[in-house]
This record gives sequence, C-alpha cells and structure tokens, in this order.
Amino acid sequence: MTLRKWWPTSLLARTLWFTLLAVFLAQAIATGIWYGQSKQRDLAGLESASASMANMFASTVTFFQSLPLEYRHIVLDQLRNMGGTRFFVSFNQEEIRIDPIPDSLMKRTAVHVFEDVLAEKLPRVDVIRVEFSRPETLHVLKNDILLSDLPKSWAHYSLSLEPLNPPILVVQLELAKNEWLYIAALLPAPYVTLENQIITSQQVIFMLFMTALLLLFTFFMIRRQTKPLKRLANAANAMSFDIYQQPLKEEGASELVTATRAFNRMQSRVRRYIDDREHLFSAISHDLKTPITRLRLRAELIDDESKIEKFNRDLDELEMMVKGALQTVRDTDLHENLTQVDVNELLRTIAECHNQDEIRVHLPKIRIAPLTGKPLALKRCFSNLIDNGVKYGHEVRLIIVDERESLIVIIKDKGPGIPEEALEAVFEPYVRVADDDEGHGLGLGIARNIIHAHGGDMAIENASDGGLEVKVYIPRLLKEE
Repeated sequence: MTLRKWWPTSLLARTLWFTLLAVFLAQAIATGIWYGQSKQRDLAGLESASASMANMFASTVTFFQSLPLEYRHIVLDQLRNMGGTRFFVSFNQEEIRIDPIPDSLMKRTAVHVFEDVLAEKLPRVDVIRVEFSRPETLHVLKNDILLSDLPKSWAHYSLSLEPLNPPILVVQLELAKNEWLYIAALLPAPYVTLENQIITSQQVIFMLFMTALLLLFTFFMIRRQTKPLKRLANAANAMSFDIYQQPLKEEGASELVTATRAFNRMQSRVRRYIDDREHLFSAISHDLKTPITRLRLRAELIDDESKIEKFNRDLDELEMMVKGALQTVRDTDLHENLTQVDVNELLRTIAECHNQDEIRVHLPKIRIAPLTGKPLALKRCFSNLIDNGVKYGHEVRLIIVDERESLIVIIKDKGPGIPEEALEAVFEPYVRVADDDEGHGLGLGIARNIIHAHGGDMAIENASDGGLEVKVYIPRLLKEE
C-alpha cells in the first residue's frame, strides 16, 4: 500500500523516474567497465613501479655489502647529515617488529613483486621480510623506537608525506647473524597510498551534476510534450458534460497531432449525430400531430360506439408513446453550459415543493461544496427521484457524502420497495411497477441518463430496514493543476 502510494502516476513523473533509473544503471555499468580496466592498468603499473624500486633496493643492499663493516655506519651518518636520502636505511641487531596495514589486492601485489625481485637479485640472502606499516606505528632502529621519536632530518623527509600519511614499505634482510639491513621507503606516485578506490568524490559530484542537468532538461521537454496530451485528456473528460466544445488545437508530436485530430473528428461526428437526432424527433413530433388529429376527427364519423372507443384508446396510446419519446429526448438533451451548481440550494428548492403542509423531504445539515455541472439537468434528475420517493414512499430522507473528487447522494424512502427482479428493468422506457395511471415509466431512465451524461452512475436497491434506496454518484470535474 505504501509503495503504491508513492509510485508516480503522471506521465511526467514516471518519465523522470525511468530517466533517473536509466542514468543510474548506465553510470553503474560504465563505472564497472571503467573500474575493471582501470584496475588492470593500475595493477600493471604497480608491478612495474615495484619491480623498479625493488631493483634499487637490491642495488643499495649490494652497495652496503661491498663496504667493510666499520665503514657502513660512517656512510649512513654522512647521508643523514646531508639531509636524508630517498630511502631510510639502518643496520640493526634484531628484526624490527612491524604492525602491518590491512590486507588488500594492491598490497599483496607490491609485496609479491618485492619478494620475487629481491630473491632473484640477492640469492645469498636467505631471509627477506617485506611489509607495509602506518607512519604512526612504524618502529625503526629498535623495537621500542617509533618513527616520530627520530630527528626530522633522519627520516621524516623521506618517509612523511603530510597530510596524506601513506603507508610505508619496510624491507628487512638478514645479512648475517644478528645483522639486519632495514630499508623503509614510500611507493612512487600514483601508487603511494595503495588505495583501492572505485570512484572519487569529484567524479561523484560530476555525475550528480550531470544527472540533475539531464533530469532538468527531461522535465522541461516532457512537460512541453505532455501539455497537448493533458489538454486532450481534459477535453475528453469534459466531453461527457458538454459536447459543444471548441475543437482542440493540433500541436505537439506527430502522434499527439494525430490523436487530437481524431478526437476533433469524433466530437464533430457525435455533435452531428445528436443534432440529427433532435431534428428527427422534432420532425416526428410535428408530422404525427396532424395525422393523429385527423384520425380522431374521422373516428367521430363511425356509427359504432364500441369501435369509436377502441379507436380512441389506440390513438391515446400512440400519442402517449410519442409524447414519452419526445420527453425522453428533451429531458436528456443537455444544451447547457457547465457552471458551478449550488447543490444545497438545488435540493432545498425541490424539498420546499413537498414540505408545504408537513415535512416529507428531510435534508441533512451539511454544507456541500459547489459541483461543476448543468443546473437544469441536475434539478430535473433529483426532482424525478425525490418526486418518486415522496409519491410511492410517502417520506424521503437524503444522505450526502461530499468528497473532494465526487459527490454521493443517497435518497431513501419509506415505501414498499421494488421486487428484486425489477430493480434493473425499471430504468427501461415505459416499464412501471406501480399500477396507477400516472406517469409513463420514463423518470428513472431519464434521471440515470442525466447522471451518465455527467460522468457518474446511479443504482437502486431495497434497504434492509424497508423502503427503497437510490444511490447517485457524480464525479467532480477537477481543474487542471
């Protein structure tokens, strides 16, 4: 229920959502492809840079191995006094404990390359330790000395790269018993941080900016294209209220132009059909009056009274059918402009006609919002329903449910009701349940046709506590937002 509530319903909203989804999927696929290729390229570059650096380490080891033992520390001191070197090198009596950084593909690749190259270049060195450590936890010279404890001229210039503080590569080689060569250095750029980052913050900002720009352009484009479609939908909805509308302007995409042209053509044909029907019944009304009057005059010339009576009875039935058909056409022919109808005033006016001597029509004390419709047609509809309720049910009570999108009116009387098998048949012309001679059996059919013309519906049923209930549903013609 919550998902359906938030699911977009308009064409514009759905297009924007699908565009956003398409952009997200496209970016995800493109990022995946780019990341795979970039990762392979970075790994190849890291292997090459590590191999080159490992060769330099091997040369450094070879150089110090060639020096006499008493000269090694002298050379190291001279290098430190000169401002440091690219590497931090020291000779230690024990292996220094290293706190390793978390394992990653980049780290494993660099460590394996260093181990392989050093093992190949230094075959006489049996023990080779390669690891990465954070600067703040890096031990140097002894296990109880940290990098931060050394003078800056000794190691900080070669091993510190603030504010990044990347991991430091540490290689320890056992040259002889209780003699360890310690070499620490930073990897060359751009592999200095060993980061396995899929996408940078700058790329995220760029993608968000491009997505927002695309959605903005899509919004204006789709909004412009859907205006004719929305106008067509509103015209189709208003057509049920008023067939005499101005033709729609044919604009927009070719499909919308075709649909608008078809709608205008259909509206013109329906209007022509209604006009032809009105003219036809007007002609029938005019043409039948003269022969019926002529037949009545000729019937007076018949000598047999019984035949005269039968003849006049047939003419009365014929005239009643003609009048009934014309009444049906006139009462459902809604040649009115749409306007705001005050339903409270309309029902109050109808009720006053029946509440002269006693209260027969009970109206609820509720303020009904104005309803867009045709006032005379709606008054004709509710008059027929309330008149029938008072006539056959003696007393009528109205129940009204006023909602934002619709108006529901329930007319309940206290009569005997209608047989279940006749609940639908009473809407047909000339079908009557009562046995009196008042009326032609057209009122309910006319009322439902008027409601249908307003886009609503009407149904009748026998109430559980007796009487008849007529339920009228009329949708409100919502304005375009």
